[in-house]
Amino acid sequence: MRIFVRDKELASMLSVSRSTIWRWAKEKKSFPKPQKMSSGVTAWKIEEINSWIKSKEVKTQ
Repeated sequence: MRIFVRDKELASMLSVSRSTIWRWAKEKKSFPKPQKMSSGVTAWKIEEINSWIKSKEVKTQ
């Protein structure tokens, strides 16, 4: 099971552009913060993204 997801795959999962992912990471306090894995590699924890998605679904219902 994968623990992390990179920006390209995350953008695809959320049906937004990569620039939107980075804007959300900077501006939205509720959006999970990325983790620097190594030089040039940043990723998000899948668990945190799934929790964020669930919290959005609850608010829209």
